[in-house]
Amino acid sequence: MTTATPTPPSQQMGAEPVVTLKGVSWQTFKTLLAEIGEDRICRMTYDQGVLEIRMPLEDHEVPKGMLESFIEAIADELEIEVKKVGALSLKREDLTRFIEPDTCFYIQNESRVRGRRINLEIDPPPDLAIESDYTSSSINKQSIYAALGVPELWRYTRQTLQIYQLVEGEYELREQSLAFPFLPVTEVPNFIEQSNIQGQRTAVRLFRQRIRERLQTQ
Repeated sequence: MTTATPTPPSQQMGAEPVVTLKGVSWQTFKTLLAEIGEDRICRMTYDQGVLEIRMPLEDHEVPKGMLESFIEAIADELEIEVKKVGALSLKREDLTRFIEPDTCFYIQNESRVRGRRINLEIDPPPDLAIESDYTSSSINKQSIYAALGVPELWRYTRQTLQIYQLVEGEYELREQSLAFPFLPVTEVPNFIEQSNIQGQRTAVRLFRQRIRERLQTQ
């Protein structure tokens, strides 16, 4: 019988409460998911016996929400469809891995999953996943996303946006987005900071204007 060993929650100032359990079987994890239900506030990550449970804080959620608004603004300017699926449960039982991104989008593959419930056993993974990191994790989340085949990963941390692209099964840090190569990556954190001064909708409007300028020069 496997015994789950808890790791004490993070005590860092301003850090998200995080509990890590080791030695958790996949069946136990599935039972826990079913018991808690989909309306829970906590976010979970499971990697081959290690379970991490965290509670997102405001400092985590606000940048994530701004990045969502920026992607929606880009989609409007390009007049394309994207499907925002938020903290979609990305689960592969054959890999015994599970992760809930802070948010994720179908962009290139939007038409393949439009209007129906997503099943990763037959559907492609999201084209873009976003992590807003304010707490260090004991789990290598990038390895989970890579195993699931997510083509692009954005990580926003310490007022910096990092863009990773999946290349031959591993993520490589890149200077431009795969989905939106015209995106001024280094400028994005400035727009998020502007939202704290001028307001979120003002920051989105300024971002939209910047995207129009970039598109006009393409």
